[in-house]
Amino acid sequence: MSKQISIIIPAYNAERTISKTLERVFACMPPDGTQSEVIVVDDGSTDQTAEIVRGFGSVKYVYQENKGPAAARNRGLREGQGDIVFFTDSDCLPQSDWLEKMFPHFQGPQVGVVCGSYGIANPQSVLARGIHQEILFRHRTLMPQYPKVFGSYNFAVRKNVFEEAGGFNETYPHASGEDNDLAYKILNKGHKIYFEKESFVDHHHPERLPKYLKEQFRHGFWRVKMYADHPAMSKGDDYTFWKDMAEVPLSLLVLVGLAGSFFCAPAGYVFKISFLCLLCIELFYANRFLKNINEKMSYAFVMFLRSFARMFGFLSGVVNTVVLFCVKKNNDKK
Repeated sequence: MSKQISIIIPAYNAERTISKTLERVFACMPPDGTQSEVIVVDDGSTDQTAEIVRGFGSVKYVYQENKGPAAARNRGLREGQGDIVFFTDSDCLPQSDWLEKMFPHFQGPQVGVVCGSYGIANPQSVLARGIHQEILFRHRTLMPQYPKVFGSYNFAVRKNVFEEAGGFNETYPHASGEDNDLAYKILNKGHKIYFEKESFVDHHHPERLPKYLKEQFRHGFWRVKMYADHPAMSKGDDYTFWKDMAEVPLSLLVLVGLAGSFFCAPAGYVFKISFLCLLCIELFYANRFLKNINEKMSYAFVMFLRSFARMFGFLSGVVNTVVLFCVKKNNDKK
């Protein structure tokens, strides 16, 4: 097994967090006898990210024009020398035993990826706490030891496995499904993903609702491409489950039923039933995620709004896909 590892951190306008991220990374002692390198790929930042990173003399700093996190991670891996490559993000704070927890699972030759879980870097935010508790629920309740998916914020991969799968798909311009896509491609190559649930990186979860809903709209948009490329995963992938599948059609029915109720009475029943079903689902799971009654109610409302953001994003993705298909078909005829 490799005695050299690379740690890749993509960064874009990360001046607020990158210093603490690097401090935490260097505090993670690699396994005995293992050499390590830290590479930060600056994805076209316009703030003080470059100056901060260069202040850490042992960090390899790489600059590229803005192409998105998928391209930045690919660039980092090409620049690295390690046979095992760790990835985290510029707003994540790896805990002290991060490498120690992950590295040993590569003893098995069939394991191509080892992924970990989330801690929380901003527990003072009510919204961040709700998001974090939902993620922990999914990781503790849904994710098996060998899952079908991992997140790019906390995973390690054999370099040859990454290259065999073709790396991150750079047609994803934002953090919106490129990690799922890579996970599915690695599984299709016959490699296993191991979930080390005790490996944590503390993450700055969103604190502002409008920003969070905008992110969820984007996730919904890019899900269309992801499911078109990997239709077998549209049924769920150990992180998403029936709740996620139900929210999009239910939120669409709420709007259709509401609009239709102005023209025919039966549509009003569609609105009421779908509205109540969606609300009950969000209340039920908020009750499972959180302990404080006020936080349960507020996060149920967040998830209710999120379902509409994802639905609008998904519909936009469908329209975009259809338009691109029609344009391509028209060009092929010429």
